[in-house]
Amino acid sequence: MNWPGPGRLGTFGTMNEHLKGLLITTLGVLLVVPDSLFVRLIEAEPMVTAFWRGATAGFVVLMVLLAVQGVRGFRAVLHTGWPGLIYTVLMGTAAPAFVFAVTQTSVANVVFIFASMPVFAAIFSRIVLGEPIRARMVTTMAAVILGLGIIAHGSGETEIASWKGDIWAVYISAAFAAALTAVRKVKATSMIPAIPVAYLGSAIALGMFVSPREAFEAQWPLFLGHGAFIGAASCLLALGPRYVSAAEVALIVLLESVLAPILVWLAIGEDPGPWAVVGGAVVVGALLVSNVCSLVKQEARQHLASIDDCRRRKKWESRCQRLRTLRECAGEVVRSRLAERNGNGSSS
Repeated sequence: MNWPGPGRLGTFGTMNEHLKGLLITTLGVLLVVPDSLFVRLIEAEPMVTAFWRGATAGFVVLMVLLAVQGVRGFRAVLHTGWPGLIYTVLMGTAAPAFVFAVTQTSVANVVFIFASMPVFAAIFSRIVLGEPIRARMVTTMAAVILGLGIIAHGSGETEIASWKGDIWAVYISAAFAAALTAVRKVKATSMIPAIPVAYLGSAIALGMFVSPREAFEAQWPLFLGHGAFIGAASCLLALGPRYVSAAEVALIVLLESVLAPILVWLAIGEDPGPWAVVGGAVVVGALLVSNVCSLVKQEARQHLASIDDCRRRKKWESRCQRLRTLRECAGEVVRSRLAERNGNGSSS
């Protein structure tokens, strides 16, 4: 559950850019899906799990960035001011918050609530950036709020769910939305280098309150695997969306909300309960319809734009053809007159 530049993919070099983006983004989301399962399988205090998750994932992303970009990306982030600082702090706090959420409520509740991030993003964009909230988003927000209410109701009746974990999940959703809204003020700068800073910073902060070594020695494959999955997903999710539209990314990201509860159910038999399923279906369904509508409108605009381009091109070609015809006619007239002059001159 991580959203963190540029680089070459080698074997994908000859692939269509759009298809490349879809594949990379989908793979990144699939690597995020086991995140909650790792938290369930690791037998340690939540803060210890969060420590190793942040430390390992942060190290993986840091090594990739240093190999691809060197230190120039980090220098650019330092000049982003308050937006960059807000982004880094929010991402750093959201990382352990996910672990706290999963350990205190059902996985289904966490991923379904997290799926509501576009609603928070629309609200923050209105407050901070002054962007209007469209009618479609208002309808989506109403449906999402209804779904979250159903999930909250079920948390009081399902043994594995708890409102405490639900609150952490709401914070994660709001924190991600606020972080992404903040960086929109510094669009020219890639904030990807802030991701390892946020992860490693959260790990250092947590390390002041826990002793993570003992748990690591007993379960190091799970800890390293957990961080490696998140680190790899962060890199892929930083690269893939560069080649596809925001609506397509939003649709692909919804895969986590569907697949994560299924994976946990298949692996350890965690039943989220009927209320979480119904509420999650309302949330995911509302966002799915909204994103599909956005994608259809985007495709329609692109189609109309291509038609306009085609019409303009045909008009230009028609004008060029007329000019060529006129030029040829003028040439014929000039040649005929020259021929007449030459004929008159020879007769005289």
